[in-house]
Amino acid sequence: MTKNTTEMTRQEWLWNRKRGIGGSDASAILGFNPWKSAFELYIDKTSDRVEEIDNEAIHWGNVLEDVVAEEFTRRTGKKVRRRNQTFKHLEYEFMIANIDRDVVGEKALLECKTTNAFNSNTWEEEHIPPAYICQLQHYMAVLGYEKAYIAVLIGGQKFVWKEIDRDDEFIGYMIAEEKNFWEEHVLKEIPPEIDGSKSAAELLNKMYPEDNGDTIMLKSDDAEMLIEAIESIKLEVKEKQSLQKEYENKLKLMIGEAETGVTPRFEVKHKAIKRNTIDTKALKKELPDIAEKYTKQSSSRRLTIKQIEQEAI
Repeated sequence: MTKNTTEMTRQEWLWNRKRGIGGSDASAILGFNPWKSAFELYIDKTSDRVEEIDNEAIHWGNVLEDVVAEEFTRRTGKKVRRRNQTFKHLEYEFMIANIDRDVVGEKALLECKTTNAFNSNTWEEEHIPPAYICQLQHYMAVLGYEKAYIAVLIGGQKFVWKEIDRDDEFIGYMIAEEKNFWEEHVLKEIPPEIDGSKSAAELLNKMYPEDNGDTIMLKSDDAEMLIEAIESIKLEVKEKQSLQKEYENKLKLMIGEAETGVTPRFEVKHKAIKRNTIDTKALKKELPDIAEKYTKQSSSRRLTIKQIEQEAI
């Protein structure tokens, strides 16, 4: 089943994506997405608003999609065509797909990407970022295709394309995980476990930017289990950091006045670095108006844990 998207507004298209699990969602559910956690994806799918991420990388990715597709055709001789449709899996209708291009004459699709030069190593030899493998296998599952191609323009000056075969074993596992996420979390409105990802932390900061001054009772067993785990990890980290500093000091002693020390396997530098900093205390004292003018206030919330002293009975 397909749905034509040519007559949709941008907002309508975004709402349409919320009604199912798309290719870019698959990696978040499976834990391979470095930009979005399953918890954040759940909030996105169940919220009553659409939020479009608009940045330079996404903008230029959209602008250069045609360029990447044309270069793929030039280098491979394979013709491609647009498919302005939202595809749905025949059995699992929550699985949807909006592909960049069909490959003419093959049961295959083309996904077009752009990335910066710092990510070049993730595309070396046969390597493909795991998030994109999830995306392509999801698309092949929805469309019933046998293979997919992915083409990427790296740093605006290096072009790479790769071929990925359908992996039915992986697809079976992926469908099971997507089905569980959709039916047990999205439809039942039960959020998945929150994780320690950067995206989950950023989402919590966005959801609860300020405190209201209230004090509430936490579910004691669950909260105290987490607190004890946090305190235990803090102690382990402190011990390991102390051990790390000890080892670093021993290396510094070995290097002495030299800038660099080498072994057959490693190079160690202990280089003097100079930097200029502003004496804010002196600036506030001598030029308070200037200091106030260029002082930027920011707001954040700090998590602290303090053991409550129990009164003797």
